[in-house]
Amino acid sequence: MLIVFDNVSKIYKIGDGEVRAADGISFSAARGEFIAIIGQSGSGKSTCMNIIGALDTPTSGKYYLDGQDVSALSDDKLAAIRNRTIGFVFQQYNLIAKLNVAENVELPLLYSGMARAERQERVGAALAKVGLSDRGRHMPNQLSGGQQQRVSIARALVVNPSIILADEPTGALDSQTGKEVLSLLRQLNSEGNTIILITHDTEIAAAAQRHIRLQDGRVIADEQRGGTAA
Repeated sequence: MLIVFDNVSKIYKIGDGEVRAADGISFSAARGEFIAIIGQSGSGKSTCMNIIGALDTPTSGKYYLDGQDVSALSDDKLAAIRNRTIGFVFQQYNLIAKLNVAENVELPLLYSGMARAERQERVGAALAKVGLSDRGRHMPNQLSGGQQQRVSIARALVVNPSIILADEPTGALDSQTGKEVLSLLRQLNSEGNTIILITHDTEIAAAAQRHIRLQDGRVIADEQRGGTAA
């Protein structure tokens, strides 16, 4: 299994009390799946996302990523996983305004010490996959919201990640553009990419083939779906 959550809990101390943001969550995910983790605010979905993405570690329980116990790794090793194994797609794109499209996509590769020629080849391939080969020299403010999110997806793809972790990727887009972004994620999944979609919206989640529903930090349902268009 690519992802294994084994009784994962995340507890935050607040004064004399505590908040159990994740409360004994267990599930596994195979390589090549398209999974939506669904829940309202306070359900634990953001906590799950942060742990999957090596942005945080469990208070108790184990998280295995491709067989490696990530639960107690050092900050440096967690950073290496984030850079080489996880491709992040955020609601607000998180593009750097002073860099052009190609430079934004190239950013994750700069930290790896990769040779310039290989970086450029990977950037070109990633932009081609998202249909933006002709936009490499454009600045982010010259693009539509949908195009900016495609740049974000290209930036996630450029490291050849084990997982694409998409946090409310259509939240800043109009409905039609959102459908186009979800269609692109489905296409990438059909090509073998593992997609984990974090959302509160069941219509958006309909793009995924499997739904893991959270409430109060616990899994309340884990269902295989048809993966229809949102």
